[in-house]
Amino acid sequence: MEGRETTRRDGRQGRTRPVAATMANPRRAHLLALLVLLASVVTVLALWRSTYVREVRTAESRFVAQTADVANRIEQRLGHYELLAGGGLSLFSSVSRPTPQQWYGYVEGMNLPERVPSVRGLGFAGYLRRPLEELAREWEEAGYGTLDLRPAGQRPTYGPVMYLEPHTPQNLRAIGFDLYSEPVRREAMQRALDTGEPSLSGPVQLLLEPGQDSRGLVLFVPVFREGRPLTPAARRDVMLGWVFVPISVDVMVEHALAGHSGATDFVIHDITGAEPVPVYGSADWAGEPAFTHSTLLELAGRTWRIDFRSPPLAAAMPRLHHLQQTLALGLFASLLMYLVAWTLARTQSRAHALAMRMTEDYRRSEQRFRAAMQYSAIGKVLLDSQGDVVEANPAFARLVGLPQQSLVGVHFEDLFEDRHGSSAPLTDGGGGQVRRQTRMLHRKGGYTRHVQLTYAPVPGSVGEDIAGLVQAEDVTERLRAQERVQKLNRTLEHRVALRTRELSEANQELEAFAYSVSHDLRAPLRAIDGFSKVLMERYADSLDEAGRGYLQRVRGAAHRMGELIDAMLLMSRVGRSPLQRERIDLSRMAADVAEELHAADPGHPVDLHIQPGMEAQGDATLLRNLLQNLLGNAWKFTHGRESPRVEFGQQEDGAFYIRDNGAGFDQEYVGKLFRPFQRLHDQKSFSGHGIGLASVKRVVQRHGGTISAEGKVDGGAMFRFTLPGDEPDVPPQETAAG
Repeated sequence: MEGRETTRRDGRQGRTRPVAATMANPRRAHLLALLVLLASVVTVLALWRSTYVREVRTAESRFVAQTADVANRIEQRLGHYELLAGGGLSLFSSVSRPTPQQWYGYVEGMNLPERVPSVRGLGFAGYLRRPLEELAREWEEAGYGTLDLRPAGQRPTYGPVMYLEPHTPQNLRAIGFDLYSEPVRREAMQRALDTGEPSLSGPVQLLLEPGQDSRGLVLFVPVFREGRPLTPAARRDVMLGWVFVPISVDVMVEHALAGHSGATDFVIHDITGAEPVPVYGSADWAGEPAFTHSTLLELAGRTWRIDFRSPPLAAAMPRLHHLQQTLALGLFASLLMYLVAWTLARTQSRAHALAMRMTEDYRRSEQRFRAAMQYSAIGKVLLDSQGDVVEANPAFARLVGLPQQSLVGVHFEDLFEDRHGSSAPLTDGGGGQVRRQTRMLHRKGGYTRHVQLTYAPVPGSVGEDIAGLVQAEDVTERLRAQERVQKLNRTLEHRVALRTRELSEANQELEAFAYSVSHDLRAPLRAIDGFSKVLMERYADSLDEAGRGYLQRVRGAAHRMGELIDAMLLMSRVGRSPLQRERIDLSRMAADVAEELHAADPGHPVDLHIQPGMEAQGDATLLRNLLQNLLGNAWKFTHGRESPRVEFGQQEDGAFYIRDNGAGFDQEYVGKLFRPFQRLHDQKSFSGHGIGLASVKRVVQRHGGTISAEGKVDGGAMFRFTLPGDEPDVPPQETAAG
């Protein structure tokens, strides 16, 4: 009681001394509080000023980055137009002078109004240095009709619009207009001719109708007859004209900035010449801008200056009002410094309550752990740092067949038969991580069990040597079941390997047989052909007309036998060559095959229609073989027709088809079409070996697709096939069987 009273008394004295000191000098306490308030206010103002300057610099940097993005978008858009004009230039690389129909088909396939709305069309202007009368005569002989050259008059050089697609009314009216007669366009055309590079014009009137606001730009790309000569004089000698792209600046900028967020208030000036020429201007912001920035662009021989204006300061720095609010909050926080003492006292009280609660939580946690150890069906053991058992639950005692109390103090590794095996003890090292092992446990009574051990480090109480917790689960029956499954798997793998080897050997024997037969047959064929040729050359006078005919038929049969052998080998290679998948342009490949067919049979004019843009995933060599056979059959069986027609296209479901109006076939015998050496027409009417469609079917099946045929006698035929892009290659043995 005395000690408690002394403490209370000392406490009262301790409390009264600072109060007395404060009451003795109250001004000092108020002065200290005022100094704290002033220091906090000065700190808040300094931090606010620093943040404000940083925000201004950040906003300016963001504005400059946005201007760079806008300039980059415009530059990329103009680069896209160069690629577009380069596509037209590539047409002249493949055809010396495209016809209007070829130019129309090329531009129509690009779908310019939807894909590139800012481009009014894609055209070609010729480079002509002849008198007007010769030019008009050449224009009419080329099939362009009467020359309507505008403006009229004799000039040393002309640059009339010869092609301009798509077929809009404005583009049609532009045909025949002499672009070289207009100074701004002539400057760009001359620069393209002199440099051999794409050249962009200054601002011009795109439409040829007065009163319409259609100012824009024109990009010219020179077209030479052969390569690009090194000197301007040499370029003029081989100059054909210019591929040109009329561009609407407003639409170009609108699409270039699609999806762009940020400063879009800018003005573009062309400063290539002596005086700046306005190209484009926008005004999205009103008021004094917070920042300005200018950027120079070098674009196809022109120099552009883009002058950017940011929005006013309030819009350019949206976080400005947040900074003001932060300043107000900082000042208000300074006033809260008076409440620090009260807050500390309250915190101490709450800390004491929290400590009491944690003590109760620890007690309950200990109870839960004890219940989990006692009633768990899985064996659990607590180990000390030396690996000795500190405590074991009843489930672990039943697992080892020993009393629960007798396990305390036993070294944990002594309970296992494989303690000296390859597995390291669970309690050695580990870095405090959870570890798992499967060990052999020596059970009392002579039974050996396999147990799954899971070791997890757990801390003990202060002064208590507990290092980890081990859970032990009997997995003997599970391991025995796994061993039986593994034995069955090994047996199955052995059987699969045996069957695979037998099948591979059979395929190798078949391939060797095919090559052996083909090579063994060639020797007697060469003998028949050679001796029959000798008979024909030396003893033709000794034979009558029938004998010579018989001899000629023998030679023809031998020649046909050789062709059949070659066809058999080709079909074998089609079915067994490795598949190299890639993206194939079927439309272009079909056009190449059509050119080959036309060159081989120029006297058979076929109206061939190939749908553009058809693509497939597959082997280029095999797909070319497929098209050669199908298009070749269609080409062959349309002989004798008044208007032979062949069509290659793709249906909505993705299937491809080849349709002709030729001899056709009886639908009743469609099953024989894809069998080797099966023919539905005689050899005299249509030559062949009966191998082509069989090869086609193998190519389609190797790509995982299907093929079908429909026909009518004298009503044409249609072959329909699919080429799935994600199907696996069919194994060679399956292809051969098909």
